[in-house]
Amino acid sequence: MTEQKSGFLGRLRDRLGKTRSGLVDNVKRVFAGRTTIDDEVFEELEEILIQADLGVDTAFAIIEDMRAAVKAGKAPDPEALYAILKQDLTEALGSPNHALFATVTDGPHVTLVAGVNGTGKTTSTGKLAARLAQEGKSVLLGAADTFRAAAVEQLSVWSERSGVPIIKHQEGADPAAVAYDAADAAVSRGVDHLIIDTAGRLHTKVNLMEELKKIQRVLDKRIPGAPHEVLLVLDATTGQNGLQQAKLFTEALNVTGIILTKLDGTAKGGIAIAVQKQLGIPIKLIGVGESLEDMQPFNAQEFVEALFG
Repeated sequence: MTEQKSGFLGRLRDRLGKTRSGLVDNVKRVFAGRTTIDDEVFEELEEILIQADLGVDTAFAIIEDMRAAVKAGKAPDPEALYAILKQDLTEALGSPNHALFATVTDGPHVTLVAGVNGTGKTTSTGKLAARLAQEGKSVLLGAADTFRAAAVEQLSVWSERSGVPIIKHQEGADPAAVAYDAADAAVSRGVDHLIIDTAGRLHTKVNLMEELKKIQRVLDKRIPGAPHEVLLVLDATTGQNGLQQAKLFTEALNVTGIILTKLDGTAKGGIAIAVQKQLGIPIKLIGVGESLEDMQPFNAQEFVEALFG
């Protein structure tokens, strides 16, 4: 394990404190002083899981698994049930493929980053580019969020900070034109990765979705098969509202992965489980702070260990 990854695990344990207090500590309180398991225990546990934003269906499934274990004599005490909860959460998070990038044998790998403004979308785009540059990859940024001037400025700061070049047009320019020019530049320069930031204004939902579809079309025209990865950025503090936003984006985009940000700012980190179960899309990166090192590839086992640790 690298020193950077080891340091992140420590921060993850620390910054999941709000979720641990809302989920794990409350579960422990239900079990405290009990020697038998009855319906009251299951009702309290179910309420805790739902309040932690795991989602109703996931909460029900975990409770049913616990009930079955007790009935079969596999969980004679609270400690055994606690272990089942931990195992179920790990399995719920760990099943899809969390690998960040699909293999591209010819030409640049193209990643499209989408999400509502305010989720950390542009920052996540910049961090991803900086991470790849640190790993020795050649990277190009495309600033296709031309609706919000601050997005281009913000991405330009990341470009300067990480030494990653950026393709950008004037404010209000056609986002698809930016994407095409970025793809053209990526091919001519022979870069490893092209990462494109897109707009996220949901109040003009129809226009936004058509815009995203157009960006996909022009990318595929210049680089057949692109985009190879579509990452949707969700703010963990928005809970179930974030899930509703995600469903709108999946109508227009073939989303391949989730970047879940601001996990350090919520007591409802169970949204990670709900996101993956309800959308059927794997979490690929998580963010627990502002620095570059605070965004890392997602690992289900490490997440649950940090939560329960």
